[in-house]
Formats: sequence, structure tokens, C-alpha cells
Amino acid sequence: MAHSVSAKKRVRQNLSHRSRNRWRLRTMREAIKTFETKLSAGDNGGAQEALRSACSIIDRTAQKGVIHKRQAARRKSRLTAQLKAKSAS
Repeated sequence: MAHSVSAKKRVRQNLSHRSRNRWRLRTMREAIKTFETKLSAGDNGGAQEALRSACSIIDRTAQKGVIHKRQAARRKSRLTAQLKAKSAS
């Protein structure tokens, strides 16, 4: 248990940052699920719009430092590849 004032403040900050980061991750995962749902339903136009939204959210999540920038690039690349494969077939 923290005893000093600065350690207690750090505990409070960690709690708020953790909750904010978990919200960002949850939002990102929801956007990806929305894209995958529209893609599997065969709605290419909706999937393309959902991909644009998901990429924006993924970039924002990486910019805030919640995920690494390379992980963000890898996720966006895989989602784009899924869309291209689905629209080609």
C-alpha cells in the first residue's frame, strides 16, 4: 500500500489511465467487430465504410500509446487484406 503522497497520487493516476486505456481498446475491438460483421454479411459498401472508421480508431489508439504503432499497422493491413479478398471473390 502506498504511504507517501506522491505514491498515492500515482495510484490514482494509474487507475484513471487504465480505465481510459481499457475504454480505447474496447472501442477499437468493437469497430473491428463491426467491420467483420458487415464483411461476413456481404455488405461491401458498409464494410468499406466500417474499415475506414476502424482504421481511424486504430490509428488514434496507437497515437495515444495504448498499442504499438506496428501493431496498428499490422491490424489495418490484415483488415484491408480481408476486404480485398472478399471483394475479389
